[in-house]
Amino acid sequence: MAKTQYQFQLARSSSEVEAYFNLRRLIFCQEQGLFQDDDQDEIDRTAYPIIAIEPETDQIIGVVRIYEPHPGIWYGGRLGTHPDYRRGWQIGKGLIYKAVTTANTWGCHQFLATVQLQNVRFFQRLHWQSLQEITLCNRPHHLMEADLNYYPPGTEGRPDRAIEVRAS
Repeated sequence: MAKTQYQFQLARSSSEVEAYFNLRRLIFCQEQGLFQDDDQDEIDRTAYPIIAIEPETDQIIGVVRIYEPHPGIWYGGRLGTHPDYRRGWQIGKGLIYKAVTTANTWGCHQFLATVQLQNVRFFQRLHWQSLQEITLCNRPHHLMEADLNYYPPGTEGRPDRAIEVRAS
């Protein structure tokens, strides 16, 4: 049986953005309990949401955001996969690749992420290195950096602005 070829892209339509935030709430609020009712924050005002889509149903099954707090310094965050699609690492790997190559296309000189402890080894296999151990939301994380040589720039143009964040 052939592997499903998921689509990885920037969320652009209002329905994609709504599904993006709904999946984040499911993962980070309901499932992991990292946040009370909503995980949106100030970063979402400038972040670019990236989604994984299951092509047969058009369901959004994975999410990550990228943002540039300083010129050339990019971060990825809120990486998650719908619980029904967590067999293997195909979706997470695809989201990470899309996130870093997109930022690299847009002038990234350094790409960082705070990674939950249980996912550090997975990131290391994808050419990331741990810079330091930190605690976020009372849970152990690592600040990690991507090897940009492994994530070549693509061709996707940068939208004029990130998504519009709506109050939940």
